[in-house]
This record gives sequence, structure tokens and C-alpha cells, in this order.
Amino acid sequence: MDDKRFSASGQSFSIHEWRGSGPARLHVHHADDEAWHVLEGELAFRYADRVETAVPGTTVFVPAGTPHTFSASPNARYLIILTPRLSALIASLQADRAPESQRDIYRRFDSELLE
Repeated sequence: MDDKRFSASGQSFSIHEWRGSGPARLHVHHADDEAWHVLEGELAFRYADRVETAVPGTTVFVPAGTPHTFSASPNARYLIILTPRLSALIASLQADRAPESQRDIYRRFDSELLE
């Protein structure tokens, strides 16, 4: 199987083919929208008031200001659509995985951990 994954970035958004879950804790991006399109497997999205499951062919849009997180089934493969600020947030979180740094990293990118 070819393990190459799609990735493209422009001025206003990036699209990346990913696997794996998001952060375990509910969080919010105050000024950035985010979206996912499921290619294989399932993504379970948790919001402040509900949970929804996205199956292949489903697109989930989370507008700025909406508390959320998501987990992926073991075989999940999806496209994630991000603003440049959210791409930078994820890169910073991956570069510094220390739990005591997480809240400050989110704040630097106009986001917030809620749990």
C-alpha cells in the first residue's frame, strides 16, 4: 500500500490527510473554523452538549467558538481542513507535548482548553 498522504497549504487554509485522534480534552478555537471529511473508519466528535459519529463520506464543520474534540477509530483516515493559525497550533502542540505547556500554547493561538 502507498503510504503517501495528501497535503496542501495556501494562504487561507490547509488540507491534510490524517489518521489518529485529536486532543482528549474539550477545547475551543475562538476565531478559527475547522472541518473534517471522513475517508475511512469513523470519527466520534464530542461537543459540550452532544456526541456525533461521522462515517465515510461525512463532512463535519466546526465553526469558531464551538467547544469540541474528536477521537478516531483505529482504521480512520480523514482530511482535515485548517486555517494557518490552527496549523501552527498543531505544530506547536506536537513540538512541545509537556502537559504544563498545553494551556499556554492554546492561548497563543487564540484557542483554549476547557477541561
